[in-house]
Amino acid sequence: MDVFIDSLGLDAVNWKQVFFPFIYIIIGVLAYKLLSALFKVFLRFDPKRVGEENYQKLSTAHTLGTNILKYLITFVVILLMLASYGVDVGSIFAGLGVFTVVAGLALQDFAKDIVAGLSILSEGQYKVGDLIEVDGFKGRVIFLGLKTTKIRNYRGKVKIIANRKLDTVINHTQENTLAQVEIQSAYKHNPEEVEAALNAVKKRLDGTMEQMEGEINVLGITDMDTNGITWRVNCLCKPYKHFAVQRAIRREILNEFKRSKIEIPFSQVTIHKV
Repeated sequence: MDVFIDSLGLDAVNWKQVFFPFIYIIIGVLAYKLLSALFKVFLRFDPKRVGEENYQKLSTAHTLGTNILKYLITFVVILLMLASYGVDVGSIFAGLGVFTVVAGLALQDFAKDIVAGLSILSEGQYKVGDLIEVDGFKGRVIFLGLKTTKIRNYRGKVKIIANRKLDTVINHTQENTLAQVEIQSAYKHNPEEVEAALNAVKKRLDGTMEQMEGEINVLGITDMDTNGITWRVNCLCKPYKHFAVQRAIRREILNEFKRSKIEIPFSQVTIHKV
């Protein structure tokens, strides 16, 4: 038996080179899970306490922070594995300048993505939860990493875009939006009658919706055409919340016009039978 074991040549095996790389990988995985968990706990704030906007910023910082942590731990583990195989890690740092040039040429797009991701975060162009539009695709940011950004539209489709390609982005959630509704009334109604009905709608809705940032404004007559008189009302809303306010205003105007017996004109076709 001893002869068989000796024939295997196990004494010549460098067990450090066999087991240490696996140990480094396990330690790296555990370190990543532990540090990311601590990072998540550190940034676990109540949205109601810190505010929705600050909460979204913290979520974005957590995503980018875990990405940086992953790349950093991976780099350290690789260096430790090379050192266990007898590679002079110091010489790697000494030749890092040459390596950077070569890697920069080979990984230009990757480097551009990283730089663009850091720029997006530092400049606050958008954050997780924002509603943005890129090349006609509109959706909410569900992931912001150092390399890519993921956007999900209202139909559930997810678009993954490299950060370097996000040079033109429309952010719909940074500023307040305007809810604007236009409605027509027939010429047979006095302007004072229609304006009174719109003011009744204003009185009924003002301050009743959390999406509103101000009062409803009855702007008056904006156009007169062959169909009728066009009236306009508007209201300042929270970012991209104007759709709900517009729906509410239209519903109340329709109900008020019915109560006040104000006619909304519509196109009619007259057919003459010969």
